[in-house]
Amino acid sequence: MSSATLDVARWQSVRPTWAEISLSALSDNFRCVQAHVGARVTVCAVIKADAYGHGATACALSLEAAGAQWFGVTTTDEGMPLRSAGLRGRILLMTGFWRGEEEEVVRQRLTATVWEPWHVEVVADTAKKLDAPPQPIHLKVDSGMGRLGVRLADLPVMCQLIRRSPHVSLEGVSTHFASSEIVDASETELQIENFKQALRTLKEAGLSPRLCHMDNTGGILARPDTWNDLVRPGIALYGYSLPLRRKDNSEAKGPTLPLKPALSWRTRIISIRQFDAGMPLGYGGSYVTRQPSRIAVLPVGYADGYRRALSNRGRVIIRKAYAPIVGAVSMDLTLVDVTNIPGAAEGDDVMLIGSTGSLRVDAVELAELSGTVPYEILCGISKRVPRVHLP
Repeated sequence: MSSATLDVARWQSVRPTWAEISLSALSDNFRCVQAHVGARVTVCAVIKADAYGHGATACALSLEAAGAQWFGVTTTDEGMPLRSAGLRGRILLMTGFWRGEEEEVVRQRLTATVWEPWHVEVVADTAKKLDAPPQPIHLKVDSGMGRLGVRLADLPVMCQLIRRSPHVSLEGVSTHFASSEIVDASETELQIENFKQALRTLKEAGLSPRLCHMDNTGGILARPDTWNDLVRPGIALYGYSLPLRRKDNSEAKGPTLPLKPALSWRTRIISIRQFDAGMPLGYGGSYVTRQPSRIAVLPVGYADGYRRALSNRGRVIIRKAYAPIVGAVSMDLTLVDVTNIPGAAEGDDVMLIGSTGSLRVDAVELAELSGTVPYEILCGISKRVPRVHLP
């Protein structure tokens, strides 16, 4: 019996709700993206937010074995455990670092994204203090999204500061699209032009970063002309790609990558209840049985990240059939109607996210029903749901 199987059995004996992550699907998705952009373009595997809820350490090590050399995280405390786990590849701090973290940034060989003068100054001072080699840094440009990054007007000052310091080396320059999946977004064209202007300013200042990068998953699919030297896929690695659209919300044509969702979220029926017609169910009695019904109780709720917005709207898969959610999703429990599923019984496997045969419930479906995006569904699976990583 494999260790993963043992883990599943152990968690089921405590509280039978868990998520399974296929590391082979994750690796296949990485190779798919790499093949799409070609060998000339480096793929930086974005594993921030605990690898979009998939478990960052196990995912990073699997991706490294599949050929990934760069990894994108948000913060220093996301990068440090990866080094402790033995990850050898480059780790890019995409949202920079806090004051006081600079020594760990240098010691752990984390690559800082910078956009303010003090970023450069403290990294340079720390490298000098620790007698470390010049630290590679990536300069983030605010090309029009308005979140983080140096503005074009302030770029010459940053260029001078970087050039003056022998303890930092400008390895990369980046920006981030606000509407990468909208193929006719005028703001994206403006961002592209602003980024080109930034590159010209860097060149005039005598700086020639080796890596230029702009694209997330949407940009990878919609704008091959902006791939540059490096791309930063996130959700594509986990098996999803947002549909490309136009500003009028109509569908736009784009490449279809054979991605496979890496995560399935499962639970088990813990009770079957029989009710007559006219019985209100759950908090507020928001669902009333229309006929004699068999109702299954699932040990999962919004404290696990199974969103309350799915109340009376979502569905799960039991015994190769769909079972609708009835009543309100509560903190720890959810009710589903199994009246039309012959043989449904306590202990039956239930797919909250996953597929079997032609049936599928995925993060896109849950996001549409919840009025959000697949990213939030995946990242929102709470820490009390154990992740079991399968080969």
